[in-house]
Amino acid sequence: MRIAICDDETAVRDALVSGVRKYYPSAKIDSFHSGEELLACKEQPDILLLDIWMQGMNGMETARAFRIKNKKAILIFVTALEEYVFEAFDVRAFQYLVKPFSEERFAVVLKEAVDQYLELSSGVSEVEEKSLMVKIGGTHMNIKLADIISAEVYNRKIVLHKIDGDIEYYGRMSALEELAGEDFFRSHRAYLVHFKYVVKYDKSMVYLERGTALMAKKNYQEFVKRYLGYIQRIGDI
Repeated sequence: MRIAICDDETAVRDALVSGVRKYYPSAKIDSFHSGEELLACKEQPDILLLDIWMQGMNGMETARAFRIKNKKAILIFVTALEEYVFEAFDVRAFQYLVKPFSEERFAVVLKEAVDQYLELSSGVSEVEEKSLMVKIGGTHMNIKLADIISAEVYNRKIVLHKIDGDIEYYGRMSALEELAGEDFFRSHRAYLVHFKYVVKYDKSMVYLERGTALMAKKNYQEFVKRYLGYIQRIGDI
């Protein structure tokens, strides 16, 4: 695992290097004082910690150029500038750490990034292996999560919209959400969507390969963050 740190402040850069080394001593760590130096390096990082306010190319410009070369790296902005948080979505940032932050917060974010890197490296998606056993009438049916486009609550039942049709069963959406994992998102209290089948979205609706799902406004920002994380994880863009 290779972790790169890019910050034009020597003290901050050294502190981040020390922090990474403390928690992941076996990781290969590269340190860069500018976006230009980072982009010129032939070795591509798996995880990148990037400042935004830097001399020369700023962090956002660097991130856009970096994404042309490396679409799968996990990008964490480490910055004192809060106003760029929404632009960070455009370059598929995994997290946005605002300085100053605690060592505990840094450790949590770094572990989440490493966990995602390890999952991506394994090449196996949990959702591809998981299935849901439901009872319909007197029959038990095994449903692959990978085939579920979305789920909705209707008349006290859960309706599963699958690639080959719909089925209904009595159950709790919260239990399905917990089983489904991070490839699914609860866009609205009555809807659970599978990122795999999202076509487009806005602040009120998620458009899927089959049908639509409501989007609660309060969930929109988290949906965008999670969806871009999903896209990055599977390497579609």
